[in-house]
Amino acid sequence: QVQLVESGGGLVQAGGSLRLSCAASGSLSRGNTMAWYRQDPGNQREFVAGIYPNGLTKYADSVQGRFTVSRNRAGNEMYLGMNSLKAEDTAVYYCKAVLPYEDIWGQGTPVTVSS
Repeated sequence: QVQLVESGGGLVQAGGSLRLSCAASGSLSRGNTMAWYRQDPGNQREFVAGIYPNGLTKYADSVQGRFTVSRNRAGNEMYLGMNSLKAEDTAVYYCKAVLPYEDIWGQGTPVTVSS
């Protein structure tokens, strides 16, 4: 059974940077799509960035050019590099793995950007 654990969140000033990690236990490879989402209080969870089996990446317009999603060679760790952080990036960040019959979510890691 696949489990996901995020880490790397914290408090950062506006304009700063953070790097989030998502570590997977269980059977996960580069053949699985993985993605980052975020959610702040009062809003729905929203897509941030995704990385696909063919290596392509996709970003929400709000983070394009500032965030970079990547994964390790084995495909069982995913990262989100976040630069030029803004107050509106404050949220709990979740990673997701797309499996053949279900999506797996991590427990989230909070990111707070102070202005």
